Amino acid sequence: MASVQAFYPERGTEKMSELTKNVQPLQDFNWDEYENGTVANVSKEELDKAYDETLNKVADHQVVEGKVISVDKKEVVVNIGYKSDGIIPATEFRYNPDLKEGDVVEVYVESAEDKKGQLLLSHKKARLSKAWDRVNEALDKEEIVQGFIKCRTKGGMIVDVFGIEAFLPGSQIDVHPIRDYDQFVGKTMEFKIVKINQEFRNVVVSHKALIEQELEAQKQEIISKLEKGQILEGTVKNITSYGVFVDLGGVDGLVHITDLSWGRVDDPKKVVELDQKINVVILDFDEEKKRIALGLKQLTPHPWDALDPNLKVGDHIHGKVVVIADYGAFVEVQPGVEGLIHVSEMSWSQHLRSAQEFLKVGDEVEAVILTLDRDERKMSLGIKQLKEDPWEAIDVKYPVGSKHKAKVRNFTNFGVFVELEEGVDGLIEGGRAHRRRGTRHRQGEPSPQPWPQAAGGESLGCFRG
Repeated sequence: MASVQAFYPERGTEKMSELTKNVQPLQDFNWDEYENGTVANVSKEELDKAYDETLNKVADHQVVEGKVISVDKKEVVVNIGYKSDGIIPATEFRYNPDLKEGDVVEVYVESAEDKKGQLLLSHKKARLSKAWDRVNEALDKEEIVQGFIKCRTKGGMIVDVFGIEAFLPGSQIDVHPIRDYDQFVGKTMEFKIVKINQEFRNVVVSHKALIEQELEAQKQEIISKLEKGQILEGTVKNITSYGVFVDLGGVDGLVHITDLSWGRVDDPKKVVELDQKINVVILDFDEEKKRIALGLKQLTPHPWDALDPNLKVGDHIHGKVVVIADYGAFVEVQPGVEGLIHVSEMSWSQHLRSAQEFLKVGDEVEAVILTLDRDERKMSLGIKQLKEDPWEAIDVKYPVGSKHKAKVRNFTNFGVFVELEEGVDGLIEGGRAHRRRGTRHRQGEPSPQPWPQAAGGESLGCFRG
């Protein structure tokens, strides 16, 4: 009665009769059997056996399935149909952030009953016991698996797949180059197993392979809608020495280095940056090979169209040497407009030499326009024209009968070729050439004095090549 009053202190003794008036004693309860450990002619051992039959048969060191009863930040409670539930650290399920009550999971029975009578379970060991078979099956069936990215390592990441540490190469994280691997640590992602080394039990996974499968269909759709001349927005994905790869939203195109600018480009990084948003024009594409040629310079007017309309042959211009070869040098008059100075237009001399002897890349030069074709967008230039043609005043500078020093250029059977100055060569015929006794003259050496004088109306034999 005191216990009842403890629960209902507000009620008096008179109220207790109302609470117990309907309680009837068990007429057939055998207190003697209860005290002897038997009830209704059934022994306690029989009752224990009947109870045990309602439970699952559980043996130590086996893998069974269980049902998640509760989930919190520290523990996961799993019921395997045994006398007690098992408690598993939540860290063993971190690869599965979507775990919830009611989910069925595999667990490893470490002990059906420890010293305290507690059921000891491990989800991690259950995964490991079947992990290798699952990994091989996933590879054979090309299944998608979930993995938890544990940490970064040299060249990639370490991923927990079925409890096995697999390697995720940096090139297989995404279709785009990844520069910050740390942003993926601690994330659960889907992967495809791409390689297994059975001997060393190494597993390689790829997330990029899954993205590529999705993008393949997108690529086909995008390419089918492409048209030459179409202008699209893209993102600079990669920069190489020969051009720039641009992501057009699932499919990549290449802007060749020659299509980045109307001017000469020696380094594409000087024109664009990684992850930069740019507009490009479709120059060409191949649906079968899935190749797309893009252009950037085509979005701006051609520099030749903006060339001074008053510019004409004979005008003097200034420019910078951008390319040099044996046959001549290309001079940039303005970005995208170049002219060629042929080696023969660099000096009045007739002795063939290479353009490198006159100019080098980066030189600022003044030149004269020799030809100008706006339709073909070609221009030829000359620098020797900045000087007077030495043959224009040949009669004044080298009159008949005058004496001069000259440089021996060549010996022939019929005479000696000498150079009076750059662009002016002369021939001393065999009968007129004289040498001092015991002296030989080599090509390039000054000839000796005195030179023979022209007499009787004979002139110095000269020629212009």
